[in-house]
Amino acid sequence: MSQQLSVFPAFFRVAQKCVAVFGNGDEAYAKVRLLLNTEAHIRAYADQPEPAFEAFLKERGIETVREAFADHQVEGAVLVFAATGDAAADRVIVAAARERKIPANAVDQPDYCDFLTPALVNRAPVAVAIGTEGAGPVLAQMIRAQIDQLLSPSLGIVATLAASYREAVDRLVPRGVARRVFWRRFFSGPVADHVALGDLASARREASRLLDAADRVSGHVWLVGAGPGAEDLLTLRAQRVMMEADAVVYDALVPQAIVDMGRRDAERLSVGKRKGCHTKSQDEINHLLVKLAKEGKRVVRLKSGDPLIFGRAGEEMAALREAGVTYEIVPGITSAFAAAADFELPLTLRGVASSLVFTTGHDLAGDVLPDWARLAVSGATIAVYMGRTVAASVAGRLMQAGLPAETTVAVIENASRAERRLLHGILRELPDLENRTELDGPVMVIIGDAVAGANFDRSEPLAAGRRHNADASDTSGAKRAEQILN
Repeated sequence: MSQQLSVFPAFFRVAQKCVAVFGNGDEAYAKVRLLLNTEAHIRAYADQPEPAFEAFLKERGIETVREAFADHQVEGAVLVFAATGDAAADRVIVAAARERKIPANAVDQPDYCDFLTPALVNRAPVAVAIGTEGAGPVLAQMIRAQIDQLLSPSLGIVATLAASYREAVDRLVPRGVARRVFWRRFFSGPVADHVALGDLASARREASRLLDAADRVSGHVWLVGAGPGAEDLLTLRAQRVMMEADAVVYDALVPQAIVDMGRRDAERLSVGKRKGCHTKSQDEINHLLVKLAKEGKRVVRLKSGDPLIFGRAGEEMAALREAGVTYEIVPGITSAFAAAADFELPLTLRGVASSLVFTTGHDLAGDVLPDWARLAVSGATIAVYMGRTVAASVAGRLMQAGLPAETTVAVIENASRAERRLLHGILRELPDLENRTELDGPVMVIIGDAVAGANFDRSEPLAAGRRHNADASDTSGAKRAEQILN
């Protein structure tokens, strides 16, 4: 589906310039109210205005011309609104404006609009305009209401105050990181807080303090969980810090669409960290994070899932602490949770599974059986990360520990993403996973009695050759699920 707009969003300069509105009723009334958000000189052409509209024009002192339409009336206007409520009459007005190369808008007739009027959030001099290219005016109003709630009523005053400091900032604060940090702190810290309280004197004092300290900007690192892959599972905090970062250091499993959510001018550095694609060692990554922070940069270290689950964040935090670099953790949704959501799978289930184990398949590849393997026998749900290539070892060792061969298994490739793939089966079929060479994305394996409560309608059988009719193993798995859930 095309992501290109058929219109180009732009702002017209209309201060002290004439904008002509033609019409007598509600349509013209609405356009005049919209234009009152600006400093335009509004001229209303209304030969027979409806009573409410007429009263409004008089109350606001808006120039009103009580004449029927004539072509010459559009002359001198920078914009023309044809809002008579009569489609044919509006087209005549638009034609007159276009003949004189004046942009015109015919209400509810997109084909006769040189520009479209947006739903507007006004925090002058800040303005947010929402358009749908005429496809959904009600949708635009709904979005406007949401944005209106998000933006502080005092935002415009903060922006105006910022304009008074711009010359000093340009003179005293170096371009680049220091200047970006100054403005971020200006708009989101004590300055804005004092403006919101109506204390402009204190706001100016805080702004002056910021200016005095602007040359002492230190670097900072955020260890950010990018989640399992779906862009809309990224947390709001992660989105915010990515827009603040000067550099984004990311792993290979992080989708490019999420990497691109950072600032357009931020440096982007891929460090690989995927099987068969290790472009940098962990020591090199640690050194890179410290180096960037020591340069005064604000750095996002972007990791798939959650940074504290199999993300080697411990080594990075140790390196940052040793170097005296400040850092923060921004949690992410780990793949096990996304995989369970895709399968509608309860990771814990009352009376069945009250504990959950996160592990990697490689933990079961050694000679010593991990302690958690015994938890599986007592009913724990086991979430195995990166388990495809050691599936046979995982299944064999768990069955050796006493887990029944008919224990239900769910397999998810590319959890949360549009291209996800769901497979289901039982533990003794898990070795077949190693033969599924078509699975080239990250794979999560979830094992345990609670898995029997999943929704298998959208998944396919794990064992090769089982596509439509269940065989004996399916039957045994179904019987076990019934026993568990009943």
